[in-house]
Amino acid sequence: MKKIIIAILLALPMTMFAQKIGHVNTGAVVQGMSEYAAAQTELQTLAKQFEEELTRKQSDFQAKNEAYQKEAANLSETLKQYREQELQKAYDELMQFNQTCQQELQKQEQAKLSEIQEKVMKAVQEVGNAGGYAYILDAASIPFIGTSASDITDQVKAKLGVK
Repeated sequence: MKKIIIAILLALPMTMFAQKIGHVNTGAVVQGMSEYAAAQTELQTLAKQFEEELTRKQSDFQAKNEAYQKEAANLSETLKQYREQELQKAYDELMQFNQTCQQELQKQEQAKLSEIQEKVMKAVQEVGNAGGYAYILDAASIPFIGTSASDITDQVKAKLGVK
């Protein structure tokens, strides 16, 4: 009897330190959100606008280059240099526009995804607090998930209204 009581007293502190751990697949949650689909559509529309403008600018540059190539043999050295400088300037502007478009697209994507991720993290925190979890980890970054960890992905989806 004394041994049983000692065993219980020894085991009691271990159970007090047992912490509830959960994991969530934030990628699946985000992809199921209507905000994510809307953001993707907006980004695709913006990318298409940038691509159309870039194509227009490339066509203008090619037309100027072809015109220069046709008349280059008949131009004086001064006019050749002037036209070559114009072509170089047009090319530099084209490259700058391309880089600006890429940066703007990345900026927009980051801003939209940041808002969505904040919303997901808030839902994870609420589910974690309500469920008494000590830790909730993203399943995508965990190499191993044991059976004692709870998958709270569905709870987070429900909190966000994601199906």
